[in-house]
Amino acid sequence: MKSLSWRPIVIVAAILAAVVYLLPTLRPGMWPHKKINLGLDLQGGMHLVLEVDAQKAVEGAVERIAQDLKSEMRDERIRYSRLERQGTQVYVTVADSDKSAEFDAMLDKSFPDLRLVSRQQEGGSLSVVLDIPDAETERIRKSATAQALETIRNRIDQFGVSEPDIRRQGEDRILIQLPGIRDTQRAKDLIGKTALLEFKLVDEAHDVQDALAGDVPPGSEILYQVEENPETNRVTRRPYLIQKRTLLTGAHLTEARVEIDSRYAEPYVSIRFDNKGARIFERITEENVKKRLAIVLDNTVYSAPVIQEKIAGGEARITGQFSTEEAHDLAIVLRAGALPAPVEILEERTVGPSLGSDSIRKGLLSMCIGGVLVIAFMIVYYRGAGIVADIALLLNIVFIAGGLAGFQATLTLPGIAGIILTIGMAVDANVLIFERIREELGIGKTPRAALTAGYERATLTILDANVTTLIAALVLFQFGTGPVKGFAVTLSLGVISSLFTALIVSRSIFDYFLVHRKVRTLSI
Repeated sequence: MKSLSWRPIVIVAAILAAVVYLLPTLRPGMWPHKKINLGLDLQGGMHLVLEVDAQKAVEGAVERIAQDLKSEMRDERIRYSRLERQGTQVYVTVADSDKSAEFDAMLDKSFPDLRLVSRQQEGGSLSVVLDIPDAETERIRKSATAQALETIRNRIDQFGVSEPDIRRQGEDRILIQLPGIRDTQRAKDLIGKTALLEFKLVDEAHDVQDALAGDVPPGSEILYQVEENPETNRVTRRPYLIQKRTLLTGAHLTEARVEIDSRYAEPYVSIRFDNKGARIFERITEENVKKRLAIVLDNTVYSAPVIQEKIAGGEARITGQFSTEEAHDLAIVLRAGALPAPVEILEERTVGPSLGSDSIRKGLLSMCIGGVLVIAFMIVYYRGAGIVADIALLLNIVFIAGGLAGFQATLTLPGIAGIILTIGMAVDANVLIFERIREELGIGKTPRAALTAGYERATLTILDANVTTLIAALVLFQFGTGPVKGFAVTLSLGVISSLFTALIVSRSIFDYFLVHRKVRTLSI
């Protein structure tokens, strides 16, 4: 009796725990715990495969080096007739070759990691080609994909998608699954927006019309402000001649939030810089009073106000003809940070909620049919013992569902397949035990002795078979993709619960009838 006393307590505790975790799924809002998460294939949603253009990240790093090189040469009073980036190389022509020693000293001091590709002295000038070493290039490429993954994850988390699946795939690809998403275009815009925020001066020394005609001055570029009339739905593009030099970027942002303009009742995005960004912004506005400062996001001008006075405090606003939703999404991408490189959507699949509901219905139907067939077979073949096995089987399904809810695992269509497979496997252990009990009864042992021998001699075989299956399921979970992981989760839970129900639950039921009810025969 003492050896049996712990089993009912463990069984009741396990059943109560499974029911507590499962109730919010059956009756939402009953407990504060979350219900079972449904995967993309069951509740619908979006599947995306993105490719990060890591080469653009390398080119962007080289472009920043070129801009820093210009500033350094101006500070050192080294004149140049050419300084530009082409691809991943920087071409520099020092106007006065007598300054070559000062130029070399500047490179050694401020740019020691740059690689000298070529050096040629022609007449009174010095032409140099620089780039970054291969090891640094590879580091930038890998870092771009890793940073893009984290940035996209931050954006999706702030967007409010429940249980997204975001992971790296290969060297430069990112797999994204967003269950339950309905506005797919908005999600794609949010994920794919580079969100590179830059503050640049408007080039007011040259005529924008001359630039549109083809006479773009060096160091400037044409960018457009896109405006849409909400009444006519007509889009206008207003050209600006913008200096290429970036004075401040969104890298110094600490906050971006949506506010409503009290005068025009229109939403705008209020931004705040960190201490360093605030000092830079204050210096920019102090040095360029009465000049226009363009706020550029992904090479699109959002506004270009005139600086009336020095602005201290590190706060600014991005205005435009935003809807509240657009302003909210813009604030999200600014808070999450800019992508280090553009991303391209290679694969896109959208699963509708009706298809997901149909998958659930068919999956549950197949589970019920399989369960009924197994239950009927066990009753017909093993009679009373089969009923005990069927009770253990039903508890097994309850434990799996409770485990999914308790661990906040995601149930997928392959996961339902894992549950159906578990229904068939769950009675395997009972079959081994029952056949062993039959053998023991056949050689003349009493029901209780036959029961004890059957469980003792079958337990090692059952453990051996189920532990190897569990190991295979864990390997699938560790190295598999989303659908394979869904199958591995339910299979693992099924193996553990079937071991518990076969060795603990069914044994306790038999002991109850043989010990407490004094049953003299076994219906097996």
